[in-house]
Amino acid sequence: MQNTITKLFNIQYPIVQGGMIWVSGWKLASAVSNAGGLGLIGAGSMYPDVLREHIQKCKKATDKPFGVNVPMLYPDIEQIMDIIVEEGVKIVFTSAGNPKTWTNFLKEKGITVVHVVSSVKFALKAEAAGVDAVVCEGFEAGGHNGREETTTFTLIPMVKEQVRIPVIAAGGIGSGRGMLAAMVLGADGVQIGSRFAATKESSAHENFKKTIVDVKDGGTHLTLKELAPVRLVKNKFYNDVQELYASNPTVEQIKELLGRARAKRGMFEGDLEEGELEIGQIAGLIHEIKSAKEVIEEIITEFNTVKGNF
Repeated sequence: MQNTITKLFNIQYPIVQGGMIWVSGWKLASAVSNAGGLGLIGAGSMYPDVLREHIQKCKKATDKPFGVNVPMLYPDIEQIMDIIVEEGVKIVFTSAGNPKTWTNFLKEKGITVVHVVSSVKFALKAEAAGVDAVVCEGFEAGGHNGREETTTFTLIPMVKEQVRIPVIAAGGIGSGRGMLAAMVLGADGVQIGSRFAATKESSAHENFKKTIVDVKDGGTHLTLKELAPVRLVKNKFYNDVQELYASNPTVEQIKELLGRARAKRGMFEGDLEEGELEIGQIAGLIHEIKSAKEVIEEIITEFNTVKGNF
């Protein structure tokens, strides 16, 4: 299955594993890359020395291409970028910031750069900044989301109409049918997060993985928009947030409730009551914890089968 995305990253299938915080370590990234997709290490939850360790372990675990996802709001961003260059990482996905800030620096080092966007406006800015491709992430996605609340299947054709660089669809995609639908609408590839969060190689806590499998439709909601919109499982912490909203709180009061390391507490340490559990709407279609290889094989098999029926 060769197209612009497989050629850009030198991979077998146009499938990118989302670089999720507390979930996407070297084990998951290398497993996805070994299975023919593009694995991403999620730097957003890693101190610089931890990221270096994960990159080094990933290089030992796979001889296939892999990348690093870097939220540009990271406090140690300069150190992170230096480590990426020093360790010879060839692919970087940037998010949560202005793509102009680091694109030239990375491109000058021979690194392929992809930026995550949630609107046509930001897709055009990313293209103007010189990125090689954009990930267009819709409202359905888990974790931090765009403020526009544009759904994936309306965002993709609108972005595709405006940009000339490859477009990767993200948000609400976790099956071969979803992948085919995204590509019919103009996507050149897909980025999948939630489905890979519920895999054997994911670094998420087993409690969180089981929660993903148990989530039904309507079990997640986009909230905390005053800080950074994030899609969460409806647990005790989520209910506490909604109760606070009923009192018309200030931003400071919301920050006080959120506190620090709330996502780590839920997703990595397994606190299902007080932790922040970030997952996409597609969780309602995830019914079993499987290996990354099995997930990719199922997606490709279903993609080819459904495509062949038309």
